[in-house]
Amino acid sequence: MHKRVVIKVGTAVLTQDFALATNRMKNLVELIAKLKKEKDIQVILVSSGAVGSGYTTIKLDKSIMSNKQTLAAIGQPKLMRTYQEMFEEFDITIAQMLFTADDFDSRKRSQNAKNVMETLLSNGVLPIINENDVISTDELIGDNDQLAAYVTHYFEADILAIFTDIDGYYNKNPRENEDAKMFKIVNSISEDELDKKPSANSKFATGGIVTKLKAADFLMQNNIPMYLSSGFDLTNAYDFLFYGKHNSGTLFKK
Repeated sequence: MHKRVVIKVGTAVLTQDFALATNRMKNLVELIAKLKKEKDIQVILVSSGAVGSGYTTIKLDKSIMSNKQTLAAIGQPKLMRTYQEMFEEFDITIAQMLFTADDFDSRKRSQNAKNVMETLLSNGVLPIINENDVISTDELIGDNDQLAAYVTHYFEADILAIFTDIDGYYNKNPRENEDAKMFKIVNSISEDELDKKPSANSKFATGGIVTKLKAADFLMQNNIPMYLSSGFDLTNAYDFLFYGKHNSGTLFKK
């Protein structure tokens, strides 16, 4: 059974019609609360949505980097306040941790982050992680899928679960092909798949399936599994994380 789980949730799940998708957030919060309270699992949440959240307040052109960073600066506290209010109902304290790629390159900084992470988790606090979009201009991490993979590895979690706007990894685009088939278990990913250009459906998402495959590939190289499932309906994720029942969704593992 998993003792430490990283859950990553994307912008497409957290926002809808230029507002925070509070019902989906509540479902996510409830799932995390149950994992912590009923299964005694340590959870680290990697949450996108700062830019999308900022856009609900001020409409700026996101294609301009400084505008995107401005939206993140406005949206991050809004996002955290919403999480805080929701988790308080379950008596769960949250903490914010913002990272840039440099934090993982520096041994001293990553060790400091590890010390803080262990203290938070041992005290039952839920760390909520995002890339520090306000000051981070490079694309070394570039998206929260990769960030979540680094977090899973560096903070020694047992598995990464990504909840997104698709319910698994398919042999072709399920939105365009009715005969698309989901891979339930993936043991390796071809270079061709990893080299495809990322495409994101949401106006505010930076990833798409390619960034998730890169995250899975990185973790598989480090013998850590990754589970990909829907963030719109958490039934399959619940069954998988709670009972080890793999009804649907894709499990990447060596």
